[in-house]
Amino acid sequence: MDAVRPGQNPGRTRACSLRVSVVLVRLIRAYLRPYTRTITLIVLLQLVQTLATLYLPTLNADIIDDGVVKGDTGYILTTGGLMVAVTLVQIVCAICAVYFGARTAMALGRDIRADVFDRVQSFSAREMGRFGAPSLITRTTNDVQQVQMLCLMSFTLMVSAPIMCVGGIAMALNQDVPLSGLLLLIVPVLGITVTLIVRRMRPLFRHVQERIDTVNRVLREQITGIRVIRAFVRDGHERTRFTGANAALMDVSLRAGRLMSLMFPTVMLVVNLSSVAVVWAGGHRIDSGGMQIGALTAFISYLMQILTSVMMATFMFMMVPRAEVCAERVQEVLDTGTSVVPPLKPVALPAGGGRGLLELRGVEFRYPGAEEPVLRDISLTAHPGRTTAVIGSTGSGKSTLLGLVPRLFDVTDGSVHLDGVDVRDLDPAVMSRSIGLVPQKPYLFSGTVASNLRYGNPDATDEELWRALETAQARDFVEAMEGGLEAPIAQGGSNVSGGQRQRLAIARALVLKPSVYLFDDSFSALDYATDARLRAALTDETGEATVVIVAQRVSTIRGADRIVVLDEGRVVGSGTHGELMDGNQTYREIVLSQLTEQEAA
Repeated sequence: MDAVRPGQNPGRTRACSLRVSVVLVRLIRAYLRPYTRTITLIVLLQLVQTLATLYLPTLNADIIDDGVVKGDTGYILTTGGLMVAVTLVQIVCAICAVYFGARTAMALGRDIRADVFDRVQSFSAREMGRFGAPSLITRTTNDVQQVQMLCLMSFTLMVSAPIMCVGGIAMALNQDVPLSGLLLLIVPVLGITVTLIVRRMRPLFRHVQERIDTVNRVLREQITGIRVIRAFVRDGHERTRFTGANAALMDVSLRAGRLMSLMFPTVMLVVNLSSVAVVWAGGHRIDSGGMQIGALTAFISYLMQILTSVMMATFMFMMVPRAEVCAERVQEVLDTGTSVVPPLKPVALPAGGGRGLLELRGVEFRYPGAEEPVLRDISLTAHPGRTTAVIGSTGSGKSTLLGLVPRLFDVTDGSVHLDGVDVRDLDPAVMSRSIGLVPQKPYLFSGTVASNLRYGNPDATDEELWRALETAQARDFVEAMEGGLEAPIAQGGSNVSGGQRQRLAIARALVLKPSVYLFDDSFSALDYATDARLRAALTDETGEATVVIVAQRVSTIRGADRIVVLDEGRVVGSGTHGELMDGNQTYREIVLSQLTEQEAA
């Protein structure tokens, strides 16, 4: 694959590559700043071990020229002992440098992952939808790992490579200046070859990361939707989808792998040809008396050290393109601010004020880029001790309306108030204790029944948990589970039924004991008898709190103190069941689509 695709501006591609390189440097520099002392120690250790490595060929040359040729055994033993001491210093410094380098690189990966996780936790539903869960998982794990590996290789290879290259050239010049002229040809040829290969690898690695995102997305959908796949017998179709995504990843990985596999043979070819050229030219220098045998031996060693340093840099260059792409993707998450901004000066709820008075004043919500708002000019009040229900056709904005209260996303116009305080100014900790949300698709975390119920109130006692379970009509099946409250819950609650999952989510909200309960179609998986018992029990448990219910089922909300009817994002009716049946055509149509005239009366 060409680095510049047809129709693409080459100048723009080079500018983009430069920008990505700056992003990589900025990211690494920011996260390595706390480890400056350790990095200084690593550089010193690498410097000492590299200088020791450079000194050894000179000592070897002295042994040959002044010891072996002259037959001076004492000089051989003395210089040999010095070589052993220098070698020990080299080994100790190399081990320490690798140890501290590995620790620092692992710490950098830990810090970046922690910050990415914290930033994702602050995202609203809008930002989560922009990136998607599969991409965020890849960025937090695989992408961070690539940057981490680049740092590890930098500490272990890249620090010593330039020192060895420059030092090797200086020591080679010290051995024989005319023969060193070969380096003017060898090093540039190797550098140009590596650069050409690396430039073609960069766009391929970008596609590799995108293909990993695709594989993660398809796999996640198939695991999550396995029941739907089986129900519609779409195993073959999904297998084809995954095979396509997997094959696309393999294809681009193979293309990148071919370039990587070309790198080392090319470097080794240059290295071997260089060695032959040095031996040939050095032989003529020895024959003419311009060079000693020990000096040629040392020069060959220095040549190998120079080319080895270039090979180490080559190995780094192979990792840099992928790390650049990964750094850009990680930095994109870190640079993305949430649309739900925490208040600079959080406000507490008024002492002695109302308990759960919820007001929506002229609320509008519009998704970014949308032509029409989802909600417009919504004004309603939900009072403590009363149940307010919201009903409407599919797509009328019911769940969106409910999501504005706990700030899953913020209104684009108007305001939402809790006990007279705008929720955008409310202390997040106070809001979390005051609002209990049971989402439309309840989610349970891996752990136990008890750990899930205590999610919002870690200090809840077992008695409080059982009481919440009894109110939520979940006590019977929890007692039947092996372990009771300590019964295991799989990720997402996949080891319990949909109705049991809903009831556990309702119990979790009850354990919190908030002043406002938000039920987003939270009774849809329950049979009519369980639904009726649950609503009756909730009336006693939530008697003093504000209850807002969003539901599709008329029987769930017909007994509410007030019913709000939504249609295409607007309030088109408000009142009791009887009032709306008599005076609101939209509500009447919804009711009669589910009940007969006699049942609705």
